[in-house]
Amino acid sequence: MIPHAPGVPDVPAPEWSKNPSVVALGGGHGLSASLSALRLMSDRLTAVVTVADDGGSSGRLRDELDVLPPGDLRMALAALCDDSEWGRTWSAMLQHRFSSSGELDNHAMGNLLIVALWELLGDAVEGLDWVGRLLGARGRVLPMASVPLVVEADVRHASAPGEPEASLETVIGQSKVAVTEGRIEQLRLLPADPPASPEAVQAVLDADWVVLGPGSWYSSVLVHLLVPALADALHVTKARRCVTLNLSAENGETEGLTAVDHLEALHKHAPGLRIDAVLADPSAVEDVAALEAAAASMGARVIMRQVRRGDDTARHDGLRLAAAYRDVFEGVYGDV
Repeated sequence: MIPHAPGVPDVPAPEWSKNPSVVALGGGHGLSASLSALRLMSDRLTAVVTVADDGGSSGRLRDELDVLPPGDLRMALAALCDDSEWGRTWSAMLQHRFSSSGELDNHAMGNLLIVALWELLGDAVEGLDWVGRLLGARGRVLPMASVPLVVEADVRHASAPGEPEASLETVIGQSKVAVTEGRIEQLRLLPADPPASPEAVQAVLDADWVVLGPGSWYSSVLVHLLVPALADALHVTKARRCVTLNLSAENGETEGLTAVDHLEALHKHAPGLRIDAVLADPSAVEDVAALEAAAASMGARVIMRQVRRGDDTARHDGLRLAAAYRDVFEGVYGDV
């Protein structure tokens, strides 16, 4: 049975719950964590990835060649490699970074491979599909937009002694937003109306489940809600929607935010978006009742599962997270 929010009757789990079509949205290490888990329980998997990175190897290639930043796309492809000798080798190749005193220093090999295929083929999605076939990736990786994006955030800083009120600052660039100090009040993209990847929009419309998070909440997760055509698809799709909360607040953009604050930020940037499930680790929830109330206001039920690694780091365990997603998709919401 798949339970809904209180007052809404449960319904039988459909057949696709055994091999659902899943779209995972995000970027960076958070998206890699969800993909590493999801590939263990579905072979109908699509990653829709942010294209706003402006730092490191990705930022350099973006500036020099006027291309989508490839880094988050590379990480998603690496996460979809299976745990075979072939998969491990190609995953390591994609993630390999050069170390030198020249121009190649800190460039990731996978970034160069992806950009080379884009230049040869003249199509970003086709290039990513070719890399996926080379790797034997268990799923597809798509950019969320067809053009490089810039993240812009209004950040409220705590007032200093003697100042009448907190100051408001506009921070520009994903790499700066990710480490900003203060409370982010509003997030924007430049251009403000970017063209969504048509393939990404269709994947959301065709999905059985859409998974948002974990990851850098503002700079990697919520940005998907600011691409108009993609946001429209998220609102109208028949897919169910699962929000995966982080294991801890990050230094920088979400420092000091509670689990409830994360949901409230999502609701603020997509007030009409219905959520069906909120997946959280008990160690990351300060007030269970408050989280359940916040989730219910968005139409969701909370599912609590231990998904943290056993080494006490703020990293997800792939097998535990896969088991938790299986419970979400099959409607097993009770304590396990």
